[in-house]
Amino acid sequence: MIERYVLDLQETDETQVAVVGGKGAHLGGLTRIEGVRVPDGFCVTTDAFRRIMAEAPSLDDLLARLSRANPDDRETIRTLGAEIRRTVEGIAVPDDLATAVTRALARLGEETACAVRSSATAEDLPTASFAGQQDTYLNVVGPTAILRHISRCWASLFTERAVTYRQRNGVDHRTVQMAVVVQRMVFPQAAGILFTADPVTGNRTVATVDAGFGLGEALVSGLVNPDVFRVRDGEVVARTIAVKERAVQALPAGGTREVPVDPPRQGQPTLTDAQVVRLVGLGRRIEAHFGRPQDIEWCLADDGFQIVQSRPITTLFPVPDVGDRENHVYVSVGHQQMMTDAMKPLGLSMWRLTAMVPMHEAGGRLFVDVTPRLASPASRAGLLDLMGKGDPLVRDALETVLDRAGFVPSLPDAGPGGPPAGGAPAPIPTDPAVVTELIERSEASLAALERDIRTKTGPALFDFLLEAFEEHKRVLSDPLSIQAIMAGMEATWWLNDRLREWLGEKNAADTLTLSAPDNITSEMGLALLDVADMIRPRPEVVEFLQGVEDEDFLDELAKLPGGTEARDAIEAYLDRYGMRCVGEIDITRPRWRERPATLVPVILDNVRNFGPGAAERRFELGRRKAQQKEQDVLARLRALPDGDRKADETKRMIDRVRTFIGYREYPKYGIVSRYFVYKQALLAEAERLVRAGVIPEREDVFHLTFQEFHDAVRSNRVDLRLIQRRKDAFRSYQALTPPRVLTSDGEAVNGAYRRDDVPAGALIGLPVSAGTVEGRARVVLDIADADLEAGDILVTAYTDPSWSPLFVGIAGLVTEVGGLMTHGAVIAREYGLPALVGVERATRLIRDGQRIRVHGTDGYVEILS
Repeated sequence: MIERYVLDLQETDETQVAVVGGKGAHLGGLTRIEGVRVPDGFCVTTDAFRRIMAEAPSLDDLLARLSRANPDDRETIRTLGAEIRRTVEGIAVPDDLATAVTRALARLGEETACAVRSSATAEDLPTASFAGQQDTYLNVVGPTAILRHISRCWASLFTERAVTYRQRNGVDHRTVQMAVVVQRMVFPQAAGILFTADPVTGNRTVATVDAGFGLGEALVSGLVNPDVFRVRDGEVVARTIAVKERAVQALPAGGTREVPVDPPRQGQPTLTDAQVVRLVGLGRRIEAHFGRPQDIEWCLADDGFQIVQSRPITTLFPVPDVGDRENHVYVSVGHQQMMTDAMKPLGLSMWRLTAMVPMHEAGGRLFVDVTPRLASPASRAGLLDLMGKGDPLVRDALETVLDRAGFVPSLPDAGPGGPPAGGAPAPIPTDPAVVTELIERSEASLAALERDIRTKTGPALFDFLLEAFEEHKRVLSDPLSIQAIMAGMEATWWLNDRLREWLGEKNAADTLTLSAPDNITSEMGLALLDVADMIRPRPEVVEFLQGVEDEDFLDELAKLPGGTEARDAIEAYLDRYGMRCVGEIDITRPRWRERPATLVPVILDNVRNFGPGAAERRFELGRRKAQQKEQDVLARLRALPDGDRKADETKRMIDRVRTFIGYREYPKYGIVSRYFVYKQALLAEAERLVRAGVIPEREDVFHLTFQEFHDAVRSNRVDLRLIQRRKDAFRSYQALTPPRVLTSDGEAVNGAYRRDDVPAGALIGLPVSAGTVEGRARVVLDIADADLEAGDILVTAYTDPSWSPLFVGIAGLVTEVGGLMTHGAVIAREYGLPALVGVERATRLIRDGQRIRVHGTDGYVEILS
């Protein structure tokens, strides 16, 4: 292959990232768009970079050491990066390469002032922009200076910020190459940045233009505040004109300098409205060409716009692709399910196949389109009420969208409508036998699944699973099960509303639900205390567990004195709860049975923080508190006017809550139990694909949808490039924060608490479990990293049922996501923990180790130190 060291911009396009880097490829693509002017120039290709790197064999060892460095080891990264940069800049540019550059420069004019700009192959990509990670040099004049600055660009691939950014995005330094763009310098009257979507809200219909006098470096460096224009539908809808006291201009002999702006001009708009609209029109063409919203650098020279860069805006949350141009409003499934992390394609497709409502995927998350229910006044009120009870921020976000005239069409109601055919369902009796029957039904269905799936392999397994998904949905939609769940929730709401009205008491039901029977999730936390009881009196076992790193530790455990009993206790726990894990709605996440070492830190915390018999004592204490609360409430009610009636009604509702509220947790346990059966069968198929040489690793199937996995098993073929693209996309999705509500315009709406009854500086949330507690905040993002002591307050992003074993050892709970009836809230009430959910950015605003006070009744957190 003949190496090409230089290509004109017009010879490149966005398919040639490997040759000219992200910046060069995008600039080449820009030259092909009608009406878009790009300054003339050329690219020094990655062939040239590889030639330079080959001139210094010592670089191989330095790069290998850099790749092994911990991203947090700043000193090692700084030292190795500096040594690599010195080595690269010290390499003399070979004659043939220098000749190719000077020949291309001669076409522009040897003494033409140029911009010399880095263009890495891992830059300006759809999944990571790497913006500002490598160097740019402006107003460079003459061949000698140009070659020197090209060497600097090559070396800038190894600045500390660039190295750290790549490591955090999972990019191997040895796979990244550097090209360099050399362009004729533009000397603009004005310059700036155009975002073809609002970078703050994500709204794709609003473009934002930042503008300042002179070169754009004044804005990029923060030297001046820009003028900001917002444009929608070809019209400037908002503008902020800044006082621009400084500008950056090019010097005649090369380089740049800061200059003062004449006082009369400082407050003048950089652009006219007509210019802004014309610029946005160019931006829309560029966006259409690249197929996604763009971050565009522009210059205005001689009344014409020139585009000097365009890259994708990687921070925007994607919009579901539904194939129409209608307005849609989507609600996040992850915020309802307490799992806002990105999911892999198999996890997304399996959840969609087993869900009760249609769902749409975007950014590795699932959303439900609620537009039809919002459009009808009859269903709108019910939806807002339901969402408000679960998460007030979702309700507020939906109301924010509804306030925008015309976005959600208002459909006429179909008529008054009568009761459904057959009349309303008979009220469910307050009878524990109902819950017993429902649990028995679920267990029978699971046993049948485990029995029938054993003989299924190959394509027949996938056909069987499609039938199993229908049974899965039948169990989920069992009318009696739904009635039991609603009975417990409605009785809770009734008690809180009435006892606040009659006795002035907030969240009274929180105490009345302590230690409710049949709560599989709270039982799971208490059962791990029993496991700790088996381990605590065995010092050799405790010492062994403190050093556990591998997942096969259970086999080793049996070799120790008392180890067999300890292993049997853990195994029994895994038999009952091993299908659970953090993020369990994603079938691809490793279960406790697959990674039992995940539980070891929690077991050791229980060994350290509790004494024997803690589970039974704790449950009994909660039961007694609930009993005493019931007697207190009923006695106070009887002392009121019409007190006997109020007390009798309240007693019926207390009995109803205690009968049904624990069952609220069971259906999720049933779902996850079925999921583990599906997963084991699917992993066996993945193993067969590995043995047949179809895929390198069995987990590769996690990046296929269920149907694609089915096709792979049938054909024994997989597109490995598709799997790699999905892995890259998943990594980029992990960096995104999903909104509670998303519109088809791309606007992320998270809602707000409309309250003024909290102390200044307090963090507002939704109170879900009454009481006030003060203690040390432990900010925990991964259950495996939890190191809790008695009295600590757990602060985390979300808690699904797998977190409940931690709840037995903490004094309070604060989460960023949640609602009144989500799992964390239910278990916090079960254990009597003051708790707040829906506290925006709690894990960033509260620092690990700070002293905080949680007001679980009034709904706010005070940071005390």
